[in-house]
Amino acid sequence: MNTRHAESSEGILETEAQGPTVHLDWLKGAMKGAPVLRSEKTLGELEGLFHDVEAQVRMSAGAIVYVVQWWQAAAAGEAGGLLWGVTIVKPGKVGDEFFMTHGHFHADRTRAEYYVTASGHGVLVRMDDSRSTWGEAMSPGSVHYINGQHAHRVVNTGDEPLIFWACWGADAGYDYGTIREHGFGARVVERAGRPALVPNE
Repeated sequence: MNTRHAESSEGILETEAQGPTVHLDWLKGAMKGAPVLRSEKTLGELEGLFHDVEAQVRMSAGAIVYVVQWWQAAAAGEAGGLLWGVTIVKPGKVGDEFFMTHGHFHADRTRAEYYVTASGHGVLVRMDDSRSTWGEAMSPGSVHYINGQHAHRVVNTGDEPLIFWACWGADAGYDYGTIREHGFGARVVERAGRPALVPNE
């Protein structure tokens, strides 16, 4: 909380509390205030990431797969600064592969990150430099610490939006190119009515 101090005519120090500039709705994954920024990713912008290319072509390129909002409290690249944000991954599949975020490494591999699931169900997919890939189940209340050395993406395996909050370093940066070029070592698909992590072909 910010405070403003002023001395009264009687010489008594008075403190006036200032309200925060950003408010959030934890369960709905909503943020409002300044400086809150927003971006969205459509199916067309994720071209080449899903395995079933033909199935993706048959779907609307403008369909929104996920939305991100974040509080730009620190400038991008500011050493020691922290950013706070929320991602909503829509339910859906491309062929038998569940909707997912693009996924990335941090440009600075010493920078870790926290994810906290607010609602929905999914999988946090992680990969190390040797391309060993594994998943962590995400459900309401689950907390995930992501080592800065690991690539990470989130997959929505449910039939409702998957909402998770995140905190990361302002100077972590993003390496999307490695994922765009090589992908992850495994992907999450539906098998016998259940999500399964299967090796990339």
